[in-house]
Amino acid sequence: MSETSEVSEQLSHTSGSADSSLLTETIGRRLDRTVAAFGEREALADVPSGRRWTYAELGRDVDLLARDLRARGVGKGDRVGIWSPNCPEWVLVQYATARLGAILVNINPAYRTDELAYVLNQSGVSLLVAMSAYRDSDYRAMTAEVRGRCPELRETLWIGDPEWRLLDSPGGFPELDCHEPINIQYTSGTTGFPKGATLSHHNILNNGHCVGELLGYSEQDRICLPVPFYHCFGMVLGNLAAVSHGACVVIPSPGFDPAAALHAVAAERATSLYGVPTMFIAELGLPGFADHDLSSLRTGLMGGSPCPVEVMKRVVTDLHMPEVAIAYGMTETSPVSTLTRRDDDLEHRTATVGRVLPHVEVRIADPVSGRTVPRGTPGELRTRGYSVMLGYWNEPERTAEAIDPDGWMRTGDLAVMREDGYLSVVGRIKDMIIRGGENIYPREIEEFLHGHPGIADVQVVGVPDDRYGEEVCAFVVLRDPAGTLTLDDLTEYCRGRLAHYKTPRHLRVVTAFPMTVSGKVRKTELRESAARDLRQ
Repeated sequence: MSETSEVSEQLSHTSGSADSSLLTETIGRRLDRTVAAFGEREALADVPSGRRWTYAELGRDVDLLARDLRARGVGKGDRVGIWSPNCPEWVLVQYATARLGAILVNINPAYRTDELAYVLNQSGVSLLVAMSAYRDSDYRAMTAEVRGRCPELRETLWIGDPEWRLLDSPGGFPELDCHEPINIQYTSGTTGFPKGATLSHHNILNNGHCVGELLGYSEQDRICLPVPFYHCFGMVLGNLAAVSHGACVVIPSPGFDPAAALHAVAAERATSLYGVPTMFIAELGLPGFADHDLSSLRTGLMGGSPCPVEVMKRVVTDLHMPEVAIAYGMTETSPVSTLTRRDDDLEHRTATVGRVLPHVEVRIADPVSGRTVPRGTPGELRTRGYSVMLGYWNEPERTAEAIDPDGWMRTGDLAVMREDGYLSVVGRIKDMIIRGGENIYPREIEEFLHGHPGIADVQVVGVPDDRYGEEVCAFVVLRDPAGTLTLDDLTEYCRGRLAHYKTPRHLRVVTAFPMTVSGKVRKTELRESAARDLRQ
Protein backbone atom coordinates (compact mmCIF):
# COMPACT_ATOMS: atom_id res chain seq x y z
CA MET A 1 0.00 0.00 0.00
CA SER A 2 1.13 3.54 -0.59
CA GLU A 3 2.28 5.86 2.16
CA THR A 4 2.49 9.57 2.48
CA SER A 5 4.55 11.75 4.77
CA GLU A 6 2.78 14.55 6.58
CA VAL A 7 5.97 16.48 7.30
CA SER A 8 9.38 16.94 5.77
CA GLU A 9 10.80 13.75 4.29
CA GLN A 10 13.90 14.33 6.41
CA LEU A 11 11.94 13.85 9.64
CA SER A 12 10.94 10.53 11.19
CA HIS A 13 7.15 10.84 10.74
CA THR A 14 4.93 8.83 8.40
CA SER A 15 1.23 8.13 7.98
CA GLY A 16 -0.29 4.95 6.63
CA SER A 17 -2.51 4.80 3.60
CA ALA A 18 -6.17 5.76 3.94
CA ASP A 19 -7.15 4.22 0.59
CA SER A 20 -9.55 1.76 2.22
CA SER A 21 -12.12 2.54 4.89
CA LEU A 22 -11.99 1.40 8.49
CA LEU A 23 -14.67 -1.05 9.61
CA THR A 24 -17.51 0.63 11.50
CA GLU A 25 -19.22 -2.47 12.86
CA THR A 26 -19.07 -4.42 16.10
CA ILE A 27 -17.33 -7.77 16.52
CA GLY A 28 -20.70 -9.53 16.73
CA ARG A 29 -21.90 -7.97 13.49
CA ARG A 30 -18.71 -9.01 11.73
CA LEU A 31 -19.15 -12.58 12.98
CA ASP A 32 -22.70 -12.57 11.59
CA ARG A 33 -21.41 -11.52 8.17
CA THR A 34 -18.80 -14.27 8.15
CA VAL A 35 -21.31 -16.91 9.24
CA ALA A 36 -23.62 -15.82 6.40
CA ALA A 37 -20.83 -15.89 3.82
CA PHE A 38 -18.83 -18.96 4.96
CA GLY A 39 -21.20 -20.95 7.19
CA GLU A 40 -20.08 -24.37 5.96
CA ARG A 41 -16.36 -23.65 6.12
CA GLU A 42 -14.34 -24.71 9.15
CA ALA A 43 -13.86 -21.93 11.71
CA LEU A 44 -12.11 -23.63 14.62
CA ALA A 45 -10.12 -26.83 15.04
CA ASP A 46 -8.87 -27.92 18.46
CA VAL A 47 -6.15 -30.51 17.84
CA PRO A 48 -5.83 -31.81 21.47
CA SER A 49 -9.52 -32.70 21.80
CA GLY A 50 -10.35 -33.30 18.14
CA ARG A 51 -13.32 -30.92 18.36
CA ARG A 52 -14.24 -28.83 15.31
CA TRP A 53 -16.68 -26.06 14.44
CA THR A 54 -17.87 -24.72 11.12
CA TYR A 55 -18.73 -21.03 11.09
CA ALA A 56 -22.43 -21.90 11.29
CA GLU A 57 -21.75 -24.06 14.36
CA LEU A 58 -19.51 -21.42 15.91
CA GLY A 59 -22.19 -18.75 15.46
CA ARG A 60 -24.81 -21.06 17.02
CA ASP A 61 -22.67 -21.86 20.08
CA VAL A 62 -21.62 -18.24 20.56
CA ASP A 63 -25.26 -17.17 20.65
CA LEU A 64 -26.13 -19.99 23.05
CA LEU A 65 -23.32 -18.97 25.41
CA ALA A 66 -24.28 -15.29 25.14
CA ARG A 67 -27.84 -16.14 26.17
CA ASP A 68 -26.48 -18.25 29.04
CA LEU A 69 -24.34 -15.34 30.29
CA ARG A 70 -27.37 -13.05 30.03
CA ALA A 71 -29.42 -15.52 32.09
CA ARG A 72 -26.66 -15.38 34.71
CA GLY A 73 -27.07 -11.62 34.98
CA VAL A 74 -24.35 -10.41 32.61
CA GLY A 75 -25.26 -7.28 30.70
CA LYS A 76 -23.74 -4.51 28.63
CA GLY A 77 -20.69 -2.98 30.31
CA ASP A 78 -20.32 -5.75 32.90
CA ARG A 79 -16.86 -7.25 33.24
CA VAL A 80 -16.42 -10.97 32.56
CA GLY A 81 -13.03 -12.49 33.39
CA ILE A 82 -11.43 -15.30 31.39
CA TRP A 83 -8.65 -17.25 33.15
CA SER A 84 -7.53 -20.15 31.04
CA PRO A 85 -4.90 -21.42 28.63
CA ASN A 86 -5.89 -21.75 24.95
CA CYS A 87 -9.01 -23.83 24.33
CA PRO A 88 -12.18 -23.54 22.20
CA GLU A 89 -14.19 -22.21 25.15
CA TRP A 90 -11.86 -19.18 25.29
CA VAL A 91 -12.91 -18.32 21.72
CA LEU A 92 -16.60 -18.82 22.49
CA VAL A 93 -16.38 -16.52 25.52
CA GLN A 94 -14.57 -13.88 23.45
CA TYR A 95 -17.42 -13.65 20.95
CA ALA A 96 -20.27 -14.21 23.41
CA THR A 97 -19.21 -11.27 25.58
CA ALA A 98 -18.87 -9.15 22.43
CA ARG A 99 -22.48 -10.07 21.53
CA LEU A 100 -23.69 -8.73 24.90
CA GLY A 101 -21.45 -5.69 25.04
CA ALA A 102 -19.87 -7.12 28.19
CA ILE A 103 -16.21 -6.27 28.68
CA LEU A 104 -13.92 -9.31 28.53
CA VAL A 105 -11.09 -9.14 31.07
CA ASN A 106 -8.11 -11.25 29.99
CA ILE A 107 -6.34 -12.77 32.99
CA ASN A 108 -2.79 -14.01 32.63
CA PRO A 109 -2.76 -17.83 33.08
CA ALA A 110 0.48 -17.50 35.07
CA TYR A 111 -1.08 -15.27 37.76
CA ARG A 112 -1.17 -16.34 41.39
CA THR A 113 -3.57 -15.25 44.13
CA ASP A 114 -2.40 -11.68 44.80
CA GLU A 115 -2.29 -10.84 41.08
CA LEU A 116 -5.68 -12.49 40.51
CA ALA A 117 -7.30 -10.57 43.36
CA TYR A 118 -5.84 -7.29 42.12
CA VAL A 119 -7.17 -7.74 38.56
CA LEU A 120 -10.61 -8.96 39.67
CA ASN A 121 -11.03 -5.98 42.00
CA GLN A 122 -9.43 -3.33 39.80
CA SER A 123 -11.67 -4.19 36.85
CA GLY A 124 -14.75 -5.16 38.89
CA VAL A 125 -15.24 -8.65 37.41
CA SER A 126 -18.69 -10.01 38.30
CA LEU A 127 -18.43 -13.39 36.53
CA LEU A 128 -15.26 -15.40 36.01
CA VAL A 129 -14.87 -18.14 33.40
CA ALA A 130 -11.93 -20.37 34.25
CA MET A 131 -10.21 -23.68 33.62
CA SER A 132 -10.12 -25.83 36.78
CA ALA A 133 -6.37 -26.41 36.58
CA TYR A 134 -3.47 -26.33 34.15
CA ARG A 135 0.10 -27.50 34.73
CA ASP A 136 1.04 -26.31 38.23
CA SER A 137 -1.86 -23.83 38.48
CA ASP A 138 -4.87 -24.93 40.55
CA TYR A 139 -7.27 -22.22 39.40
CA ARG A 140 -10.15 -23.60 41.46
CA ALA A 141 -8.16 -23.46 44.70
CA MET A 142 -6.77 -19.99 43.98
CA THR A 143 -10.23 -18.64 43.13
CA ALA A 144 -11.60 -20.03 46.39
CA GLU A 145 -8.73 -18.38 48.28
CA VAL A 146 -9.40 -14.88 46.90
CA ARG A 147 -13.20 -15.02 46.82
CA GLY A 148 -13.61 -13.26 50.15
CA ARG A 149 -11.32 -10.45 48.97
CA CYS A 150 -13.33 -9.83 45.76
CA PRO A 151 -16.80 -8.58 46.74
CA GLU A 152 -17.98 -7.94 43.16
CA LEU A 153 -17.28 -11.52 42.00
CA ARG A 154 -20.70 -13.22 42.01
CA GLU A 155 -20.07 -16.47 40.16
CA THR A 156 -17.42 -18.66 38.55
CA LEU A 157 -18.17 -20.81 35.50
CA TRP A 158 -15.72 -23.73 35.20
CA ILE A 159 -14.70 -24.82 31.71
CA GLY A 160 -15.26 -28.55 31.13
CA ASP A 161 -17.21 -29.17 34.36
CA PRO A 162 -20.73 -30.62 34.43
CA GLU A 163 -21.91 -27.17 35.56
CA TRP A 164 -20.95 -25.90 32.09
CA ARG A 165 -24.63 -26.29 31.24
CA LEU A 166 -25.64 -23.43 29.05
CA LEU A 167 -28.84 -21.74 30.14
CA ASP A 168 -31.09 -20.26 27.51
CA SER A 169 -33.04 -17.03 27.73
CA PRO A 170 -35.41 -15.42 25.25
CA GLY A 171 -34.88 -12.11 23.51
CA GLY A 172 -32.37 -10.46 21.23
CA PHE A 173 -29.04 -8.87 21.96
CA PRO A 174 -28.48 -5.18 22.77
CA GLU A 175 -27.64 -2.53 20.22
CA LEU A 176 -23.97 -1.69 20.55
CA ASP A 177 -21.65 1.07 19.39
CA CYS A 178 -18.35 -0.07 17.89
CA HIS A 179 -16.49 2.60 19.87
CA GLU A 180 -17.60 1.19 23.23
CA PRO A 181 -15.10 -0.74 25.39
CA ILE A 182 -15.12 -4.50 24.87
CA ASN A 183 -11.83 -5.76 26.30
CA ILE A 184 -9.39 -5.09 29.15
CA GLN A 185 -5.89 -6.52 28.87
CA TYR A 186 -3.46 -6.13 31.76
CA THR A 187 0.05 -5.21 30.69
CA SER A 188 2.87 -7.30 32.13
CA GLY A 189 4.89 -4.51 33.66
CA THR A 190 8.01 -5.33 35.65
CA THR A 191 7.40 -2.67 38.30
CA GLY A 192 4.23 -1.55 40.02
CA PHE A 193 0.74 -2.95 39.51
CA PRO A 194 -0.31 -4.04 36.00
CA LYS A 195 -2.39 -1.55 34.02
CA GLY A 196 -5.63 -2.49 32.31
CA ALA A 197 -5.46 -1.35 28.68
CA THR A 198 -9.08 -0.79 27.65
CA LEU A 199 -9.88 -1.55 24.01
CA SER A 200 -13.00 -1.09 21.86
CA HIS A 201 -14.59 -3.15 19.09
CA HIS A 202 -13.23 -0.47 16.73
CA ASN A 203 -9.69 -0.81 18.08
CA ILE A 204 -9.21 -4.55 17.89
CA LEU A 205 -11.53 -5.57 15.04
CA ASN A 206 -9.86 -3.09 12.68
CA ASN A 207 -6.36 -4.07 13.76
CA GLY A 208 -7.04 -7.78 13.30
CA HIS A 209 -8.76 -7.17 9.96
CA CYS A 210 -5.97 -4.92 8.67
CA VAL A 211 -3.21 -7.39 9.57
CA GLY A 212 -5.24 -10.17 7.93
CA GLU A 213 -5.55 -8.07 4.77
CA LEU A 214 -1.80 -7.44 4.63
CA LEU A 215 -1.11 -11.16 5.12
CA GLY A 216 -3.48 -11.93 2.25
CA TYR A 217 -5.95 -13.98 4.31
CA SER A 218 -9.08 -15.52 2.79
CA GLU A 219 -11.47 -18.34 3.64
CA GLN A 220 -8.81 -20.72 2.31
CA ASP A 221 -6.38 -19.98 5.15
CA ARG A 222 -5.78 -22.03 8.30
CA ILE A 223 -3.93 -20.19 11.07
CA CYS A 224 -1.99 -22.23 13.64
CA LEU A 225 -1.89 -20.32 16.94
CA PRO A 226 0.65 -21.49 19.55
CA VAL A 227 0.55 -17.94 21.00
CA PRO A 228 -1.74 -17.24 23.98
CA PHE A 229 -5.30 -16.03 23.47
CA TYR A 230 -4.88 -14.07 26.70
CA HIS A 231 -2.63 -11.70 24.74
CA CYS A 232 -3.44 -9.52 21.70
CA PHE A 233 -1.22 -11.75 19.54
CA GLY A 234 -3.66 -14.66 19.79
CA MET A 235 -6.95 -12.93 20.45
CA VAL A 236 -6.69 -10.08 17.92
CA LEU A 237 -4.10 -10.99 15.28
CA GLY A 238 -5.23 -14.62 15.39
CA ASN A 239 -8.92 -14.93 16.21
CA LEU A 240 -10.18 -11.59 14.86
CA ALA A 241 -7.97 -11.70 11.76
CA ALA A 242 -9.45 -15.13 11.04
CA VAL A 243 -13.11 -14.33 11.67
CA SER A 244 -12.94 -11.14 9.63
CA HIS A 245 -11.76 -13.15 6.61
CA GLY A 246 -13.54 -16.51 7.03
CA ALA A 247 -10.27 -18.28 7.85
CA CYS A 248 -9.89 -21.19 10.30
CA VAL A 249 -8.13 -21.02 13.68
CA VAL A 250 -6.11 -24.11 14.62
CA ILE A 251 -5.30 -24.63 18.33
CA PRO A 252 -2.22 -26.91 18.56
CA SER A 253 -2.08 -27.17 22.38
CA PRO A 254 -3.23 -25.31 25.54
CA GLY A 255 0.24 -23.79 26.01
CA PHE A 256 3.25 -23.59 23.75
CA ASP A 257 4.74 -26.94 22.79
CA PRO A 258 7.07 -26.90 19.75
CA ALA A 259 6.33 -30.52 18.81
CA ALA A 260 2.58 -29.94 19.07
CA ALA A 261 2.84 -26.81 16.92
CA LEU A 262 4.67 -28.59 14.10
CA HIS A 263 2.33 -31.60 14.35
CA ALA A 264 -0.70 -29.30 14.06
CA VAL A 265 0.73 -27.50 11.03
CA ALA A 266 1.31 -30.81 9.26
CA ALA A 267 -1.93 -32.54 10.31
CA GLU A 268 -4.22 -29.55 9.69
CA ARG A 269 -2.36 -28.27 6.58
CA ALA A 270 -1.97 -24.85 8.15
CA THR A 271 -1.07 -21.99 5.84
CA SER A 272 0.04 -19.59 8.57
CA LEU A 273 2.00 -20.00 11.81
CA TYR A 274 2.46 -17.43 14.59
CA GLY A 275 5.10 -17.10 17.26
CA VAL A 276 7.58 -15.01 19.17
CA PRO A 277 11.25 -15.55 18.28
CA THR A 278 11.87 -18.02 21.10
CA MET A 279 9.00 -20.18 19.83
CA PHE A 280 10.40 -20.33 16.30
CA ILE A 281 13.87 -21.08 17.69
CA ALA A 282 12.43 -23.99 19.69
CA GLU A 283 10.58 -25.34 16.64
CA LEU A 284 13.63 -25.08 14.38
CA GLY A 285 15.78 -26.83 16.99
CA LEU A 286 13.35 -29.68 17.61
CA PRO A 287 14.77 -33.21 17.13
CA GLY A 288 13.01 -34.70 14.14
CA PHE A 289 12.18 -31.26 12.73
CA ALA A 290 12.77 -32.52 9.19
CA ASP A 291 10.17 -35.29 9.65
CA HIS A 292 7.28 -32.79 9.62
CA ASP A 293 5.62 -31.90 6.32
CA LEU A 294 5.36 -28.11 6.55
CA SER A 295 4.86 -27.50 2.83
CA SER A 296 1.35 -26.08 3.35
CA LEU A 297 2.75 -23.00 5.10
CA ARG A 298 3.12 -19.74 3.19
CA THR A 299 2.93 -16.98 5.80
CA GLY A 300 2.74 -16.16 9.47
CA LEU A 301 3.61 -13.55 12.07
CA MET A 302 6.66 -13.10 14.23
CA GLY A 303 6.55 -10.49 16.97
CA GLY A 304 6.41 -9.94 20.71
CA SER A 305 10.10 -9.05 20.96
CA PRO A 306 12.93 -8.12 18.58
CA CYS A 307 13.25 -10.73 15.85
CA PRO A 308 16.84 -11.91 15.19
CA VAL A 309 17.78 -11.69 11.53
CA GLU A 310 19.34 -15.17 11.38
CA VAL A 311 16.24 -16.74 12.95
CA MET A 312 13.96 -14.94 10.49
CA LYS A 313 16.00 -16.22 7.55
CA ARG A 314 15.61 -19.83 8.77
CA VAL A 315 11.87 -19.32 9.24
CA VAL A 316 11.58 -18.18 5.62
CA THR A 317 13.53 -21.15 4.25
CA ASP A 318 13.33 -24.09 6.67
CA LEU A 319 9.72 -23.47 7.75
CA HIS A 320 8.60 -22.75 4.17
CA MET A 321 7.18 -19.32 5.09
CA PRO A 322 8.29 -17.01 2.27
CA GLU A 323 5.60 -14.45 3.11
CA VAL A 324 6.17 -14.35 6.88
CA ALA A 325 5.87 -10.87 8.38
CA ILE A 326 7.36 -9.16 11.40
CA ALA A 327 4.87 -7.20 13.47
CA TYR A 328 5.63 -4.44 15.93
CA GLY A 329 3.18 -3.16 18.51
CA MET A 330 1.98 -3.16 22.09
CA THR A 331 -1.20 -4.04 23.95
CA GLU A 332 -2.11 -0.36 24.22
CA THR A 333 -2.20 -0.05 20.41
CA SER A 334 -4.48 -3.03 19.71
CA PRO A 335 -1.59 -4.18 19.13
CA VAL A 336 0.14 -3.64 15.73
CA SER A 337 1.48 -0.30 14.50
CA THR A 338 4.00 -1.46 11.85
CA LEU A 339 4.29 -4.57 9.71
CA THR A 340 6.55 -5.88 6.97
CA ARG A 341 4.79 -6.63 3.69
CA ARG A 342 4.52 -9.87 1.69
CA ASP A 343 6.35 -8.40 -1.28
CA ASP A 344 9.21 -6.87 0.73
CA ASP A 345 12.68 -8.14 -0.06
CA LEU A 346 14.45 -10.38 2.43
CA GLU A 347 16.51 -7.55 3.89
CA HIS A 348 13.44 -5.49 4.79
CA ARG A 349 11.61 -8.55 6.13
CA THR A 350 14.53 -9.58 8.31
CA ALA A 351 16.20 -6.34 9.42
CA THR A 352 13.16 -4.09 10.11
CA VAL A 353 9.76 -4.23 11.78
CA GLY A 354 8.15 -2.91 8.62
CA ARG A 355 6.28 0.27 7.93
CA VAL A 356 3.22 1.92 9.31
CA LEU A 357 -0.22 0.31 8.99
CA PRO A 358 -3.09 2.00 7.12
CA HIS A 359 -4.87 4.71 9.14
CA VAL A 360 -2.00 4.88 11.67
CA GLU A 361 0.76 7.47 12.20
CA VAL A 362 4.19 6.85 13.67
CA ARG A 363 7.03 9.19 14.49
CA ILE A 364 10.37 9.00 16.27
CA ALA A 365 10.68 11.58 19.03
CA ASP A 366 13.48 12.85 21.20
CA PRO A 367 12.59 11.23 24.57
CA VAL A 368 13.30 14.48 26.47
CA SER A 369 12.04 17.28 24.22
CA GLY A 370 9.38 15.30 22.37
CA ARG A 371 10.45 16.82 19.04
CA THR A 372 10.47 14.60 15.93
CA VAL A 373 14.06 13.61 15.12
CA PRO A 374 15.66 13.36 11.65
CA ARG A 375 15.49 10.01 9.87
CA GLY A 376 18.32 7.71 10.83
CA THR A 377 18.41 9.11 14.39
CA PRO A 378 17.35 6.90 17.34
CA GLY A 379 14.49 8.09 19.49
CA GLU A 380 11.24 6.99 21.11
CA LEU A 381 8.67 5.46 18.77
CA ARG A 382 5.27 7.11 19.22
CA THR A 383 2.07 6.21 17.43
CA ARG A 384 -1.38 7.73 16.88
CA GLY A 385 -4.63 6.62 15.24
CA TYR A 386 -7.70 4.39 15.61
CA SER A 387 -5.61 1.67 17.29
CA VAL A 388 -4.64 3.66 20.40
CA MET A 389 -6.50 2.35 23.45
CA LEU A 390 -9.36 4.17 25.15
CA GLY A 391 -7.15 4.39 28.23
CA TYR A 392 -6.12 2.43 31.31
CA TRP A 393 -9.20 1.18 33.17
CA ASN A 394 -10.10 3.65 35.96
CA GLU A 395 -6.62 5.21 35.88
CA PRO A 396 -6.79 8.65 34.24
CA GLU A 397 -3.40 9.76 35.58
CA ARG A 398 -1.53 6.76 34.17
CA THR A 399 -3.45 7.22 30.90
CA ALA A 400 -2.29 10.84 30.68
CA GLU A 401 1.31 9.72 31.23
CA ALA A 402 1.06 7.28 28.30
CA ILE A 403 -0.98 9.33 25.77
CA ASP A 404 -0.10 12.97 25.22
CA PRO A 405 -2.73 15.69 24.64
CA ASP A 406 -2.34 15.31 20.86
CA GLY A 407 -3.17 11.59 21.01
CA TRP A 408 0.36 10.19 20.61
CA MET A 409 1.01 6.93 22.48
CA ARG A 410 4.44 6.84 24.07
CA THR A 411 5.73 3.30 23.49
CA GLY A 412 8.96 3.42 25.51
CA ASP A 413 10.74 1.74 22.60
CA LEU A 414 13.86 3.12 20.94
CA ALA A 415 13.66 2.97 17.16
CA VAL A 416 15.20 4.36 13.98
CA MET A 417 13.21 5.31 10.89
CA ARG A 418 14.97 4.73 7.57
CA GLU A 419 14.74 7.05 4.60
CA ASP A 420 12.12 4.73 3.06
CA GLY A 421 9.92 4.84 6.17
CA TYR A 422 10.78 1.38 7.46
CA LEU A 423 11.59 1.12 11.16
CA SER A 424 14.14 -0.80 13.18
CA VAL A 425 13.63 -1.20 16.92
CA VAL A 426 16.93 -0.91 18.75
CA GLY A 427 15.68 -1.58 22.27
CA ARG A 428 13.70 -0.24 25.17
CA ILE A 429 14.59 3.18 26.54
CA LYS A 430 15.07 1.53 29.93
CA ASP A 431 17.23 -1.23 28.36
CA MET A 432 19.71 1.12 26.67
CA ILE A 433 23.20 0.66 28.10
CA ILE A 434 25.28 3.79 28.80
CA ARG A 435 28.94 2.78 29.06
CA GLY A 436 31.35 5.62 29.72
CA GLY A 437 29.07 8.07 27.90
CA GLU A 438 28.52 5.75 24.91
CA ASN A 439 24.91 4.78 24.17
CA ILE A 440 24.76 1.04 23.42
CA TYR A 441 21.67 -0.64 21.99
CA PRO A 442 21.44 -4.32 23.06
CA ARG A 443 19.57 -5.29 19.90
CA GLU A 444 22.61 -4.51 17.72
CA ILE A 445 24.87 -6.80 19.78
CA GLU A 446 22.22 -9.54 19.91
CA GLU A 447 21.90 -9.52 16.13
CA PHE A 448 25.68 -9.81 15.76
CA LEU A 449 26.00 -12.68 18.25
CA HIS A 450 23.19 -14.62 16.54
CA GLY A 451 25.68 -15.17 13.75
CA HIS A 452 27.92 -17.22 16.06
CA PRO A 453 27.63 -20.89 15.02
CA GLY A 454 27.41 -22.12 18.61
CA ILE A 455 24.72 -19.69 19.81
CA ALA A 456 21.01 -20.54 19.54
CA ASP A 457 19.69 -17.46 21.33
CA VAL A 458 21.12 -14.46 23.15
CA GLN A 459 19.98 -11.54 25.30
CA VAL A 460 22.20 -8.58 26.15
CA VAL A 461 21.77 -6.40 29.24
CA GLY A 462 23.71 -3.72 31.08
CA VAL A 463 25.21 -4.41 34.50
CA PRO A 464 26.72 -1.98 37.03
CA ASP A 465 30.40 -1.14 36.65
CA ASP A 466 32.50 1.07 38.95
CA ARG A 467 34.63 2.49 36.13
CA TYR A 468 32.24 2.92 33.20
CA GLY A 469 28.87 3.05 34.97
CA GLU A 470 27.60 0.09 33.01
CA GLU A 471 29.13 -2.84 31.16
CA VAL A 472 27.74 -5.27 28.58
CA CYS A 473 26.63 -8.73 29.74
CA ALA A 474 25.52 -11.45 27.31
CA PHE A 475 23.17 -14.26 28.36
CA VAL A 476 23.56 -17.11 25.86
CA VAL A 477 21.66 -20.32 25.06
CA LEU A 478 23.93 -22.75 23.19
CA ARG A 479 22.87 -24.76 20.14
CA ASP A 480 24.46 -27.83 21.70
CA PRO A 481 23.41 -28.10 25.36
CA ALA A 482 26.54 -30.14 26.04
CA GLY A 483 28.79 -27.56 24.37
CA THR A 484 30.95 -24.87 25.94
CA LEU A 485 31.54 -21.19 25.30
CA THR A 486 33.95 -19.02 27.30
CA LEU A 487 34.23 -15.27 27.56
CA ASP A 488 37.57 -15.50 25.77
CA ASP A 489 35.87 -17.37 22.91
CA LEU A 490 33.24 -14.67 22.67
CA THR A 491 35.78 -11.85 22.82
CA GLU A 492 37.78 -13.44 20.02
CA TYR A 493 34.63 -13.78 17.88
CA CYS A 494 33.92 -10.06 18.36
CA ARG A 495 37.50 -8.90 17.76
CA GLY A 496 37.77 -6.69 14.70
CA ARG A 497 34.04 -7.08 13.92
CA LEU A 498 32.38 -5.23 16.80
CA ALA A 499 33.46 -1.99 18.49
CA HIS A 500 35.43 -2.68 21.65
CA TYR A 501 32.95 -0.88 23.90
CA LYS A 502 30.09 -3.08 22.57
CA THR A 503 31.99 -6.35 23.15
CA PRO A 504 30.50 -8.20 26.15
CA ARG A 505 32.65 -8.04 29.29
CA HIS A 506 30.50 -10.63 31.06
CA LEU A 507 29.01 -13.92 29.84
CA ARG A 508 26.34 -16.15 31.34
CA VAL A 509 25.50 -19.48 29.62
CA VAL A 510 21.91 -20.49 30.44
CA THR A 511 19.43 -23.09 29.24
CA ALA A 512 16.50 -20.66 28.92
CA PHE A 513 15.45 -17.07 29.57
CA PRO A 514 12.78 -15.94 32.07
CA MET A 515 9.71 -15.12 30.00
CA THR A 516 6.34 -13.45 30.34
CA VAL A 517 3.34 -15.56 29.25
CA SER A 518 3.17 -13.46 26.07
CA GLY A 519 6.70 -14.51 25.12
CA LYS A 520 8.72 -11.45 26.05
CA VAL A 521 12.06 -11.97 27.79
CA ARG A 522 12.16 -10.50 31.29
CA LYS A 523 15.35 -8.49 30.88
CA THR A 524 14.91 -6.98 34.34
CA GLU A 525 15.37 -10.45 35.86
CA LEU A 526 18.50 -11.01 33.75
CA ARG A 527 19.99 -7.70 34.89
CA GLU A 528 19.22 -8.45 38.53
CA SER A 529 20.69 -11.95 38.25
CA ALA A 530 23.93 -10.70 36.68
CA ALA A 531 24.24 -7.88 39.22
CA ARG A 532 23.85 -10.37 42.11
CA ASP A 533 26.54 -12.60 40.63
CA LEU A 534 28.94 -9.66 40.33
CA ARG A 535 28.37 -8.60 43.94
CA GLN A 536 29.26 -12.06 45.24
